[in-house]
Amino acid sequence: MRLFGTAILAFALVAVSCSDGPATGAPFDVPGDPVATDHVDLPRSYRFEPAVIRIEPGTEVTWTNTDDFPHTVHLLDASDVTKDLPIGGSASIVISDAGTIYYECSIHPQMHGKIIVTDTAAASG
Repeated sequence: MRLFGTAILAFALVAVSCSDGPATGAPFDVPGDPVATDHVDLPRSYRFEPAVIRIEPGTEVTWTNTDDFPHTVHLLDASDVTKDLPIGGSASIVISDAGTIYYECSIHPQMHGKIIVTDTAAASG
């Protein structure tokens, strides 16, 4: 019986390591080239547009819901911030630290976004 349990565990480990999931550390893939902007629209179609944005630390990012359904912005970082986006509403979050932040709509988790925060002053100096 012990051998059977060991075989199942080994199979599970191989199955997990061979998955075609997102890059290491990323909760999901977000396709698209980064757009330098501090505004994200939620148009009719259950998506964030643009899906990938690039900002500098200290930037206030604003999401505006132009869809026919309420949504949220839920940051998947240590802050775990969630902002409600009623129909026609907006919400803003100041992003302070450099790095990559993934986010989703907690009502519609198929909606994914990514914020790339780069300190261009430090990179050029």
